[in-house]
Amino acid sequence: MSYKTLVDVATLDTHLGDPEWRVVDVRHQLADTGYGERAYGEAHIPGAVFLHCDRDLSGPMTGSNGRHPLPDPGRLAARFGEIGIGPRTQVVVYDDTQGMIAGRLWLLLRWLGHDRVALLDGGLQSWQAAGEPLTPAVPVPRPATFVAKPGDCMVDAAYVQSFLATSHMHLVDARSADRFRGENETLDPVGGHIPGAVNRFFRDNLRADGCFKSPAELRAEWLALLAGAPPDKVVHLCGSGVSA
Repeated sequence: MSYKTLVDVATLDTHLGDPEWRVVDVRHQLADTGYGERAYGEAHIPGAVFLHCDRDLSGPMTGSNGRHPLPDPGRLAARFGEIGIGPRTQVVVYDDTQGMIAGRLWLLLRWLGHDRVALLDGGLQSWQAAGEPLTPAVPVPRPATFVAKPGDCMVDAAYVQSFLATSHMHLVDARSADRFRGENETLDPVGGHIPGAVNRFFRDNLRADGCFKSPAELRAEWLALLAGAPPDKVVHLCGSGVSA
């Protein structure tokens, strides 16, 4: 059985040490880019490897391509192979920020054609709340061959601009409501949002305990948000391509 969306703590616990599973820690803070590496060095889920949001999950910034541009597919595929992700590997990714960074890796793997990837539901907090172990031991993964097959799940700014005033596209902004309104903006030089976008804070997908709401509840909320717009016309966005 493969997992493509979520894995709970109990399921991951039964697969610790499974050579066909790879756990990836992507803890990160936008205002303290060294945080994740430090936290990983102190303690992490046994067997987990670390990927850095800026160095591994993003490409070089040019000044005109945003704060977290897509990495080169070939370079990213090579990095995935280095940490032991092959075509049959079940990947489980976690962070401690309610999936904000973990979702980035989930998307990148699927972009390159690897569907066997799931978020740890509730993140590191759920793992710790269940009394599961942590370790400072850094594993040495056996390299694998990862072949990138980039899909068409991404669009660029030119695409968004070309369909801005049409029914072909429905923009959903995953940032907090205040940043969507242009308030308390500390990361981007210009506050506000793209004209026509609607706001759905990514944390609104979660329960109070940090785990995802039920599929039925999410479906009802998203259908209400889309207000009749076809789901396959949705373009997700945020400040730099992370929380979306």
